[in-house]
Amino acid sequence: MPQLAELLQAIGPAPPLLNNEADTFSWSLTPKGNFTVQSLYEHLSAHILLNFQIAISTKFNKDQSRVILEYSPNLQDQWVSQQPLALVVGISPYNMEALDSKFLDCGKPSKLKTSLWKVDLTLPQQPSKSSAPPPTQLISCDRTHERYDVCSIHGPTTMDPTKSTFYLFDPTTPSDHHQKQKIRPYPRKWETNIMSSLIKELTLITSPSKIHCQIQHQAPALVFSSGGYIGNLFHDFDDGFIPLFVTVRSIFPNGVHPILVISKCHHWWISKYTELLQRFTPYPIINLDNETSTHCFPSTTIGLISHGYMTINPKLLPNSETFRDFRVLLGTAYAKTSHLQTGGPITRPRLVLVSRTGDRVGRVMVNEAEVVLLAKEVGFEVIIFEPNQFTWLSEAYGLINRSHAMVGVHGAALTHSLFLRPGSVFIQIVPIGIDWLAETYFGQPTREMGLEYMEYKIEVNESSLVEKYGKDNLVLTNPKAVTKRVWSNTKNIYLKDQDVRVDLVRFGSYLRKAFKKAKRFMDKEG
Repeated sequence: MPQLAELLQAIGPAPPLLNNEADTFSWSLTPKGNFTVQSLYEHLSAHILLNFQIAISTKFNKDQSRVILEYSPNLQDQWVSQQPLALVVGISPYNMEALDSKFLDCGKPSKLKTSLWKVDLTLPQQPSKSSAPPPTQLISCDRTHERYDVCSIHGPTTMDPTKSTFYLFDPTTPSDHHQKQKIRPYPRKWETNIMSSLIKELTLITSPSKIHCQIQHQAPALVFSSGGYIGNLFHDFDDGFIPLFVTVRSIFPNGVHPILVISKCHHWWISKYTELLQRFTPYPIINLDNETSTHCFPSTTIGLISHGYMTINPKLLPNSETFRDFRVLLGTAYAKTSHLQTGGPITRPRLVLVSRTGDRVGRVMVNEAEVVLLAKEVGFEVIIFEPNQFTWLSEAYGLINRSHAMVGVHGAALTHSLFLRPGSVFIQIVPIGIDWLAETYFGQPTREMGLEYMEYKIEVNESSLVEKYGKDNLVLTNPKAVTKRVWSNTKNIYLKDQDVRVDLVRFGSYLRKAFKKAKRFMDKEG
């Protein structure tokens, strides 16, 4: 599908002011490619609705070869056909800031509120069709994805937090024929137990009468839940901030800042991630569960888009952002707030060893002290990093961003590898039975981020499971057969019940390779 920029470029430069009194604008299209009236309408509808929250209705002229676009507001802020056989584009006065001036430079927003702009598109003639395109839905939901649902309200929205309901005023819809949708805005919809028990269900509905608005906002709303597994660092990013990045870049690709409305929003979570949340919005966070006042927005999106586990697919984003762009965002969030005291110039490559301790956490490196001594002998400056729920991310960023390598056994704490600079070294120690998890959660993402990724897969004699089951047990000889379609086996046997004692001779060869790479990186980047 063509990008909006391409379509607008095809239309031509910004329309000149033709009539100061009428504020009427007009320009013509020289089509690129084989656009038909029907296909152009579909392209414009998809892009403009997605990016600018503009409601569209349409009719074509009799020979199906011309389309006229006009803007003309009425008292209800609803957009209808102003003349027969025309495509009418209406922009709510409340979302003027959604317009990107480099595409549509039609004057000041205040002028646009009462302006009529008219686009005369001359297209290749196509055979007449018996029916026009279906009318645009005021409330639409995409439920085609395995991981998430996302719904949109294409017009002024009133949020009643006491009822967990979002209303769209539509005087043309009878009360007994209103549009209604329900959604749980958390991107793990295949986990039905989590979704039903921990994620609040929200309602979107059209209303023939206006709902009293107590607080008016000028920016669109983006609504999601920070419930579910949020609180675990890996899930904070996999279910939270990476989908949030993808959603903002998908729905608002031209720099519009939404207001974040969050369900299951704990104060500690807001406090922990303040710097990062500020990179997505300059507006105060609205806690859906604590609010009692009604809020109004020019439009609303509910739900987060996920491309997969720890994944950003540039082919699915309007501006083709990658995981590196997400890493840049992390840097802008935390670079100025980190307060690490380095203690002087770094003369040796710094290795951060992510430590796991405790009786019930699993995947503990039981000979960690020996590994630390080995790494120092190889030439590293070693810093033991043992994060917990109270670790400030600005401090973690300050430490890890100035380091040259990281090593640790697979676990949520390795999510801190997102703070490593591209070009630095990341060694993941992979216990038996979790190869897929290790590659999917950290291997592929860190390579996409530009890290030198090294994977150390332990052998049977390095696993504590050999003491419990014996080296010839199926648990150790064929983990895939044990874990096949049974997540509880993966969780209870290979994640919770397994510790690691790395072979110092074998692991030493990995550390020496990592040191050479880290030394080159330090000499180049500091």
